[in-house]
Amino acid sequence: MPALVLLGAQWGDEGKGKATDLLGGSVDYVVRYQGGNNAGHTVVVGDQKYALHLLPSGILSPECTPVIGNGVVVDPAVLLSELSGLNERGVDTSKLLLSGNAHLITPYHTTVDKVTERFLGKRKIGTTGRGIGPTYADKINRVGIRVQDLYDESILTQKVEAALDFKNQILAKLYNRRAIDSAKIVDELLAYADQIKPFVADTTLILNNAIDEGKVVLFEGGQGTLLDVDHGTYPFVTSSNPTAGGACTGAGVGPTKINRVIGILKAYTTRVGAGPFPTELFDEDGEKLRTIGHERGVTTGRDRRCGWFDAVIARYATRVNGLTDFFLTKLDVLTGWEQIPVCVAYEIDGKRVEELPYSQSDFHHAKPVYEMLPGWTEDISKAKTFSDLPKNAQAYVKALEEMSGAPISAIGVGPGRTETIEINSFLS
Repeated sequence: MPALVLLGAQWGDEGKGKATDLLGGSVDYVVRYQGGNNAGHTVVVGDQKYALHLLPSGILSPECTPVIGNGVVVDPAVLLSELSGLNERGVDTSKLLLSGNAHLITPYHTTVDKVTERFLGKRKIGTTGRGIGPTYADKINRVGIRVQDLYDESILTQKVEAALDFKNQILAKLYNRRAIDSAKIVDELLAYADQIKPFVADTTLILNNAIDEGKVVLFEGGQGTLLDVDHGTYPFVTSSNPTAGGACTGAGVGPTKINRVIGILKAYTTRVGAGPFPTELFDEDGEKLRTIGHERGVTTGRDRRCGWFDAVIARYATRVNGLTDFFLTKLDVLTGWEQIPVCVAYEIDGKRVEELPYSQSDFHHAKPVYEMLPGWTEDISKAKTFSDLPKNAQAYVKALEEMSGAPISAIGVGPGRTETIEINSFLS
């Protein structure tokens, strides 16, 4: 049985939660391997809608064990609040596993995040202000706080004091903010220790053993390919690696154990936050996509920027992730357009470019080259097979598949759990 990576092939918000949840009944473990509560997934089960921010989508499947891997940064207050909210709605969260090596977001991380973003002014990145970037920075600078540190008060105190020695200087002298009391931070973190302890585990060992035993393990990225800190539209990116390679480092599983890499593609394109976006629309079509697609960030509440499908980005995602399949979501949103533009290349300084330019400057100046595809007006939300789709919708899917470089194995035709056409099984 396979170990699969499931990730966003655009700028995030592609519908990874639905795809993960769809597989949840057949999967033994669902693993978040990077990011924090700056990413959100909306999952619709029956008439119930769940907004997940930190927890793996598999937590809604009773047969599945949800795992938060070592590559995730965890705000303990958010984690406990999200668990409590699900428990109140009758969801059993007792099977959750949390890596003892995951790093903790502390109050001083969120403080630094917010004041830094305000200080940048027009040069701001578009951070969510939830402390994600500063936590990853501390991890790289080797002054981070890990989950396991909650269970050794002496080590925790030393680490918090060391982290705040420098940060308090910056807060007071550069940002004119009051210094943070390290003792208060330690007390606040220790207050979470007993509540979190039942979930803490050696997740790397558990996951490797599970794969060796033939269990199905699904690794779930929190953001999209173009937000990867190494392979995205830097500096307008997240602070971790949502690309396929991040699953190995963020969960402690070697690349030879990964059987399949599934990219989630929206039938058009969206992004949240600042940064280049060649196909972005500022007209009625953009507003129509936003309205019909309910394009508002699950975590941030911000309206998403909307544009037409970008095949250049899709091809890039196929290349840097080694994608074996695509899951195309929100095809139903495009119902009603007489013609649908698809970006097949860019024009940069008068030249046609068919691959994502490595130069940040070139990408900022890229203009989309569109190919027009015929639209459809029929309701597709009840379609169960590919042949149930209108001919023009079928042609649109086939065109995107050919342009993107990997087979489209499933299609979302509505927000519900059952509103999906499965062409090829991801678990075969």
